[in-house]
Amino acid sequence: MEMLRFENIDYLYGWLLIPLFFAFFWLMIIRRKRNLKFLGNIDLVNALMPERSNFKLWLKFSILSLAYFFLIIALANPQIGSKLEEVERKGVDLVIALDVSNSMLAEDIKPNRLERAKRAISQLIDKLEGDRIGIVVFAGKAYMQLPITSDYSAAKLFLSTIDTDVVPTQGTSIGQAIELSLTAFKENKHEKAIVIITDGEDHDDDPVSAATNALEQTVRVYTIGIGLPEGAPIPEFKNGQQMGFKKDLSGKTVITKLDELTLQKVATAGGGIYVRANNTSAGLNQVFSEISKMEKQKYETKMFSDYEDRFQYFIALALFLLVLEIFIFEKKSRFAGKIKIFEK
Repeated sequence: MEMLRFENIDYLYGWLLIPLFFAFFWLMIIRRKRNLKFLGNIDLVNALMPERSNFKLWLKFSILSLAYFFLIIALANPQIGSKLEEVERKGVDLVIALDVSNSMLAEDIKPNRLERAKRAISQLIDKLEGDRIGIVVFAGKAYMQLPITSDYSAAKLFLSTIDTDVVPTQGTSIGQAIELSLTAFKENKHEKAIVIITDGEDHDDDPVSAATNALEQTVRVYTIGIGLPEGAPIPEFKNGQQMGFKKDLSGKTVITKLDELTLQKVATAGGGIYVRANNTSAGLNQVFSEISKMEKQKYETKMFSDYEDRFQYFIALALFLLVLEIFIFEKKSRFAGKIKIFEK
C-alpha cells in the first residue's frame, strides 16, 4: 500500500489558467480568420496558402498546454510514501462543534459568520502539532462530521464541505452538540476539550447541564461567540442568488443577535473560557492557547514515512513535449498535401 501526497499542493491552482489559455487561443484563431478575410476572397487566400494547417496549429497549442499541465504537477512535487509504521505522538484531543444554522449566514462578521469560522478553523488545523481533532456540526440536531483524527488533510477536506445545508433541522442545540462531541473521545484520565462556535441563539435544550456533565468527564468546554451584539439580518438564497432577508410572520426583517450570556454560562459550567469573535479575530487562537496548556496524552498512530519525490518524471514529460512541439511545423505534411479526397 502506498500513499500519494503533494508537497506544495497550492501550485495545483495553476491548472485554473488552462481554460483561459484555450479561450485566448480561440480568440486568436477567430482574429486570424477575420484578418484573412480582409486580404480578399477566402477561397482564393486558401489557394494561395495551400500548406497552411489549422490542425497543426491546434496540435502545437495542445502539446504546449499539456506540457504546462505536467510542469504544474512537477512544481507541486508529488511524493509517494511506501512505508506505513506505528509512531508515538503527544497532543490534546479536541472536538470543534460548529453551528451551521441559517443565522450563521448573517454578515455582521465578514464575509459571513460561518465562512469566518471555517477560515479560522482551517488556520487552527495548520497550527496543530500532534493534537487530534474532530468536527461536529449542529443546528436543530447535531451530527458527527469527522471523528477524532490526526489526519489534518482529511480534517480540512471535511471542513471545506460544511455549509448550512448539511443539517436539515433548524435551531441551535448546543447541549446536543456537547453530548455528541463527548462520544468522540476515548475514555482516559487525560483532559480533553470541546470548542463550541455559535451565535448562541435559539438554544433548544440545556447546554449548561451538558457542559457540567462534560467537565465531570474531564472534558473542558470552550465557547466562541461568532457575531455582534447589535446583530444583522439573515440572507435568504434561491439557486445560489440572494433573494432578500428572512422575515417573520408579520413581515418584519429578522435580526439575529449574539447571545453572549448563554455562551458565558456554558463556558463557566464547562471549566473553559468564552471569547467573542469579531472582524479582526475569530477567537480560536486565544482558546487554543488555553487548550495547549492542558496535559498532553501519548497515543500511537499509523503514518506513512520514507516519502520519495516524483517531480522529476513530470519535468521529463514536460521537456519532452516542449521539444516535440519545436519539431512540429505549422505547414501541412507532404503526405497530407497529396491527399485530395474531393478531387475527381
